[in-house]
Amino acid sequence: MDEYRTRVRIYAGVVLLVFLLLGLRLVQLQGLSGAAGDGVPPGSAVREQSIDPARGAMYARDGTLLVDNKPTYTIRLTPRYFDRSKIPLLANLLGVPDSTVDRRLAQARQRNAFRPVPSFQEVSFETFSHVQEHLYELPGVSYDVELRRRYHTAARAAHALGYVQEIDGRTLAQKRSRGYRMGDRVGRTGLEHIYEPLLRGERGREFVLVNVHGSEVMQYRNGTKDEPATSGYDLHLTLDHELQAFAESLFVGKRGAAVALDPNTGKILSLVSKPDFAPSLFTQSVSTSVWDSLRSNPHDPLFNRATQSGYPPGSTWKPFMALVAFQTGLLQRGQRLDCPPGYRIGRRVFSNHGGKDEGRITAAKALEVSCNTFFYKLMDEMALGTWHDWALEFGFGQNTPLKGFRQSPGLIPDSSYFTQTYGQWTQGYTINLGIGQGDMSVTPLQLARYTAALGNGGRLPTPHLIQKAVHPETGRERSLDLPPADTIPVDSVYFDRVQEGMHRVMREGTGRWVQIPNVPSAGKTGTAQNPHGQDHSLFIMFAPYEDPEIALAVTVENAGYGATAAAPLASLMAEQYLTGTIADTWERRYWQQRLREEVRSGPGQNGRSPSPSPASPPATQVNAQPADAPSDSTRADASSR
Repeated sequence: MDEYRTRVRIYAGVVLLVFLLLGLRLVQLQGLSGAAGDGVPPGSAVREQSIDPARGAMYARDGTLLVDNKPTYTIRLTPRYFDRSKIPLLANLLGVPDSTVDRRLAQARQRNAFRPVPSFQEVSFETFSHVQEHLYELPGVSYDVELRRRYHTAARAAHALGYVQEIDGRTLAQKRSRGYRMGDRVGRTGLEHIYEPLLRGERGREFVLVNVHGSEVMQYRNGTKDEPATSGYDLHLTLDHELQAFAESLFVGKRGAAVALDPNTGKILSLVSKPDFAPSLFTQSVSTSVWDSLRSNPHDPLFNRATQSGYPPGSTWKPFMALVAFQTGLLQRGQRLDCPPGYRIGRRVFSNHGGKDEGRITAAKALEVSCNTFFYKLMDEMALGTWHDWALEFGFGQNTPLKGFRQSPGLIPDSSYFTQTYGQWTQGYTINLGIGQGDMSVTPLQLARYTAALGNGGRLPTPHLIQKAVHPETGRERSLDLPPADTIPVDSVYFDRVQEGMHRVMREGTGRWVQIPNVPSAGKTGTAQNPHGQDHSLFIMFAPYEDPEIALAVTVENAGYGATAAAPLASLMAEQYLTGTIADTWERRYWQQRLREEVRSGPGQNGRSPSPSPASPPATQVNAQPADAPSDSTRADASSR
């Protein structure tokens, strides 16, 4: 009897459970209202679907479209309603084996048997069209249309634009409260990341009726309950896409960076960091192997050298030294100092390039011939604290006011740094700072801003990449306030003298071989000693000389003298920007060909250029950096400093 009662109870429990499940399913089918009187036909349910907004586009400074969106198509499976006899039909439409559909169906069932699961992503439009035509034969099959980024010009500008990628778990946890969900795509780097709230837009929703097979039947209440998505803001950038593409083409086989600014406004005209990556790579799902190859690449293409790499500035630092010396009274107008072959401190001799003796020369002449010993003397007479504080006034040793980008502040040492690093130290440890060597580093972005100030007479502009943000549907503009330019407290007359020296560099000095035809300019070469390999090539430049429209800083890692790699690259960039073309002369053709085919960055420790590590002082003699002289075996007459 007890056994019979037990069986009855088990049977009753099973029946009750079945009815409970049926009830729950009925509630699910009832959708929002659960009542036919709400416009839901019997046997149908209301399904709420999210509508993703169109991500804002990006435009170049001249209005050329750089980035917008393209549709991608996903086929979704709802296992509970899928007819397995239709596997061959779906496989044929998709162009895959039956076993692939069977496997994806099993995977979808594991995730959710009653909900549409993305099973075939990024299918072609042609394939999507075939499936769409046969949806009436395929219960449990639906589709989704997503928007992915599309790029329209030859300019990659990878580190400026950044890329968009599917949200990861950690980011989702941070952004879930702002309406993000698994599967959303989010800006990960560059402008895509910085302006994510503006670019993203607002998600909408729509309601549709579905039948018992989970297939869409019609709109719910003719769409009156739908909430349309709101597009994101379009960004209008300061980038010159032609200049950007041209600069990238000159960086083939090189590591380094180039930054071009409008010296009057701080608009970034070009921002190049090489090696880089194609942002379009992330328009599709990136496999683990591809992602790992990017992350493990020894040259680190994801690393932004323009803002994060610290390099000794080499002789590009000498205009700074001259300005500070004038302003602090170490140099007087028209004053001449000796430029001997070497400069002695104690028992150590710090050498001039090639052991040359230029005699007694002015600051302008010292810049023209890049005299090391001239600037050793200035550094020897300048207190380290004075040097340090003035470097900060010029924007070094700190992040630039460029919103959102990862930056290195560089290294501008003070006495506490040397005490902590070396314990006991003397002037012999700091003398190289006068020529931009030793324990110091700056970023290409800092150098470009400094060059802009050299060209405009002392104003450090605020670098920026955005001109305005405009909503594509309403025309509403969002204000993007910028910090005002900083003014360097140096008398304008001293800037005139330094500008003259930099102009002489391009007429008679180390830059004469790369002077822009018919466009007077001013520049300074630099060669940064590298303890890990061949020296780095640097160049700063502004043009035209009288009324600058562009200021540039270029660094090419392991490429030797400043005049052999960085200088011609910057000169060609300036010419392209100012004239829209490159002069058809044998010199300009030569430099383009040489940069693209011959100049390469040598092997490096890794993709990043670390700030220089302190080097042990030599016992008797220091050979300072070569004063920026090319040693071009193909052109013997091009030797200069």
